[in-house]
Amino acid sequence: QVHFLESGGGLVQPGESLMLSCRAARMITSTFNPASMGWYRQAPDKQRELVATISGGRGTNYADSVKGRFTISRDNARKSVYLQMNSLKPEDTAVYYCNTVPASDEKWSQGTQVTVSG
Repeated sequence: QVHFLESGGGLVQPGESLMLSCRAARMITSTFNPASMGWYRQAPDKQRELVATISGGRGTNYADSVKGRFTISRDNARKSVYLQMNSLKPEDTAVYYCNTVPASDEKWSQGTQVTVSG
């Protein structure tokens, strides 16, 4: 049972942009709207890290490594969270996941692969 449906990944060159989307398939609106949501990523041979969060009140926070380049947003009517990624770097290469903040271990989905190369 998939909790979060991530999409939008791909192969891009350094300096290019991608927009990731995540739909909270199994959260009801009354639960999703006040929930803090986050985008996480896991690069090969590294631990999963939280890169961006957005609260129910739309306050945002970013990891230092992506600050100024990534923008997280949400659309409560669509139960969706987005990650606009600009000025991508090779070190942004990872599988990107969305989840609540703090993360719910049983709700990790397959994520979407972002590869920055060229």
